[in-house]
Amino acid sequence: MSDVEKQVPDQALTPRQQERRAAIVAAARQSFLAKGYAATSMSGLLKTLGGSKATLWSYFRSKEELFAAVIEDVTASFRQQIETDLLNPGDLEQTLVAFCRSFMARMTHPDGVATWRLVMAESSRFPEVGLIFYREAASQVERRLAGYLQQQIDAGRLRDEGALDMARLLMGMHKAGLHRRLWGVEPADGADADADARRFVGYFLRLFAVPG
Repeated sequence: MSDVEKQVPDQALTPRQQERRAAIVAAARQSFLAKGYAATSMSGLLKTLGGSKATLWSYFRSKEELFAAVIEDVTASFRQQIETDLLNPGDLEQTLVAFCRSFMARMTHPDGVATWRLVMAESSRFPEVGLIFYREAASQVERRLAGYLQQQIDAGRLRDEGALDMARLLMGMHKAGLHRRLWGVEPADGADADADARRFVGYFLRLFAVPG
């Protein structure tokens, strides 16, 4: 068996292997988002990509592992933007508004909407879909926001009601707007994102900000 056919850690891949892996993830991303989880198969991807089954399975040992790589790919730029929003020093309110803008922009992006629809539609039949999405995307954002909120709690700017619960509450305020866009009640262009972000942060600070 060649070194390509063995399961190799991502960081150990040669440039050619990295290119091949990226092509597999791109094809899988298109298939998952367009066709759904159930209708995407490893054999179907082979027809699109060419190559041998052994090579495909050397990069991803299961459809679940490949789906996790797709979710990581779909959310990579968003997670980087979140890091930028929360690491840059600044006013608490403006930092949270920037976070909310980025969060809403990701949710209303066509790939974000397609991913959300996929997870909502198929996680009841395939529980691994919801678990992978939470592990690779939602929980990472929750934890990063919770870490920032904990810093603000420690600095005496916010009341301590559990940083993770507070993060989930702020993120949850955006779900109603997302649902309206998923249902086609509102356009998915995020035109009111700035006003919504400021409104939600205002609600949040009225609940948790320490006076003065």
